[in-house]
Amino acid sequence: GSMIKIGSVGVAVWVDLSLLAKPLCFGGFMSTLSCLYLESDPYASANKSSCRQVHEAPIIGGSTRKKQTMFLKVQLHWNVIIAAENLQPEGLMLHRAIIVRLLSDFAVKKATKDLGYFLAVTTLEKIGEGKVRQHTGDVLFPVVFNAITFKFFKGEILEGVVHKVLKHGVFMRCGPIENVYLSNLKMPDYRYVPGENACFMNDKMSKIGKDVTVRFSVIGTKWMEAEREFQALVSLEGDYLGPISTPDI
Repeated sequence: GSMIKIGSVGVAVWVDLSLLAKPLCFGGFMSTLSCLYLESDPYASANKSSCRQVHEAPIIGGSTRKKQTMFLKVQLHWNVIIAAENLQPEGLMLHRAIIVRLLSDFAVKKATKDLGYFLAVTTLEKIGEGKVRQHTGDVLFPVVFNAITFKFFKGEILEGVVHKVLKHGVFMRCGPIENVYLSNLKMPDYRYVPGENACFMNDKMSKIGKDVTVRFSVIGTKWMEAEREFQALVSLEGDYLGPISTPDI
């Protein structure tokens, strides 16, 4: 059947259009949540919260705390535009065209300040009545769908992988966020060790270097409008924080 490539944050897959009438799952970051389920009645709607948490805080040191968490379930109301040349008289073909365009728009959107990074569409709730746009003949369809997003919150305990070591700190990746900064001022007892494989080390020979996984606490975030991405400041000040794995040698 026809194939189309759809990209998203941490996701790039080829989708067989003949499968769009069935549950569709694609891999990548949060692969267990990266699923699109097309309900038997695409026009059915449910009264769901526009934004709610889907995970609780991780268990650290045998205790758990309820708080805001990084994965959010959101309900969005978007407009999908279908070009006149892509309109088909068959209802199923039109339905597929709307879904493919929605997934494409979702991937391009990347992130917003309020909701964080867009990870996956989970359910399509409703496709409204199309409206023809003057001059172009394109048709605009209002759609309602549920999705999973990823956003840091202050005080959250997370894990990231170091990808850059500098004299005054390290940068880590955590999910779709590339710029998670851990300053040397926020890693007590660690000192900078220069060299080809520069790292930070403490008296117990514990290292924070490239490709090391580090557990940290979020102390602040900043939204970069031009890049449509977040930066985060994190700390190792607290219990059970620090490097938890080293790269394979």
